[in-house]
Amino acid sequence: MNRLSSQLLAWYHTQKRILPWRDHPDPYAVWVSEIMLQQTRVDTVIPYFEKWMQLFPTVKALASAHEQDVLNAWEGLGYYSRARNLHKAAKVVAEKFNGELPRDLEDLRSLPGIGRYTVGAIASMAFGMDEATLDGNLRRVFSRLFDVDEFADSPLGEKILWDLAAKNLPKGQAGDYNQALMDLGATICLPKNPRCLLCPLMSLCKSRENGTQELRPVLKPKKAVPSYVHAAAVIVERGRVLLSQRPAEGLLGGMWEFPNARIDGDPAKALVKSLKAATQIQVKKKEALQVVEHAYSHFKVTVHPFKCEKVSIPKNKNLKWVKLSELEEYPMGKVDRQIARQIK
Repeated sequence: MNRLSSQLLAWYHTQKRILPWRDHPDPYAVWVSEIMLQQTRVDTVIPYFEKWMQLFPTVKALASAHEQDVLNAWEGLGYYSRARNLHKAAKVVAEKFNGELPRDLEDLRSLPGIGRYTVGAIASMAFGMDEATLDGNLRRVFSRLFDVDEFADSPLGEKILWDLAAKNLPKGQAGDYNQALMDLGATICLPKNPRCLLCPLMSLCKSRENGTQELRPVLKPKKAVPSYVHAAAVIVERGRVLLSQRPAEGLLGGMWEFPNARIDGDPAKALVKSLKAATQIQVKKKEALQVVEHAYSHFKVTVHPFKCEKVSIPKNKNLKWVKLSELEEYPMGKVDRQIARQIK
């Protein structure tokens, strides 16, 4: 074991965070937590994880669940393809592996939603295998420890960092090593203003030595984020409201929303014409509701909701009249959930 891993593990054994999926006897719990933690903070994930394990305590329970219940349990975590892939993968594990997450790395990689990072995390933390992993936190830690000036999000940068993660992995302790790196990145080696004086690896850190810690990792410039404007129709009739289900694939796949259309110009003027063109739904506009804004990973959206009266509703299996009292049972993205709460 080299100095880096020995000093890191010594720190981890006294400073590690107490998390509900750590030291859990079921590999399924590790798997669920790793999928939830992708692009989401630990503090946000904890209550979702605890609720999820109550609703779907086993792989087979998740596999047999209705997709709408799965999306409902995930609502608010974002990146909903993670939930759909977790559900699909659970069905594969239930059918092909008798409900037991496979230990074979190729079998793990074959599951929907499980990539190289997740394979390494599950293999090391759930099965005690000597496998490295590399998430955003670890990428930052290794970029600083070894003062890597290559783009961390380029193929060459990824290769360099994966090699460093594997080279320093202590045999027989990969699970603790990977979790220690995650904790270090989350609590000490922060994206901005890293707490170098508290770092157990400060004496080994090349970027600290060179004064470049604030410049690592080096990332490619981000593209400008486009902004879009939508108008949404809230059509209430006899205690029911019209919802539309999004396509199964793509952004917010399978979620429910208020019929809407992208618009140009004045929302109040554009609503009726744009909605008819996009959905064949014809309405009479009544009153404006509170505007809702939201930033997704690759774009921003401003939605202008209006209470409307129906004129003509086409026959469409993706449209459904839902009781206002049952709106909470229909999984929605953050924008439509905010609109739903206005009308309730």
